Amino acid sequence: MAQSTEGRNRVVLVSRADCCLCDAALVEIEAARRSRPFDLEVVDVDTEPGLAEHYGEEVPVILVDGRKAFKYRVTREQLLRRLGRGRWFRAL
Repeated sequence: MAQSTEGRNRVVLVSRADCCLCDAALVEIEAARRSRPFDLEVVDVDTEPGLAEHYGEEVPVILVDGRKAFKYRVTREQLLRRLGRGRWFRAL
């Protein structure tokens, strides 16, 4: 998985093909990204070694700065709140 740009949050969407929840999560993530820039990587759970075993049917899973933050559903507002909280913790 790619590294984040200096000082920016990194969001990873673990998804799979033909997953309506994954598609909906990506729409919300992209909406949040228009309000607050962050690095985004989308990975297919079925093509990355170990991810299918680790996450199984839990997709979509959204990781923020390497930590599992959401699974199944996320809204733009929830993600923006989580991103803000992460920046606060990093500043301590």
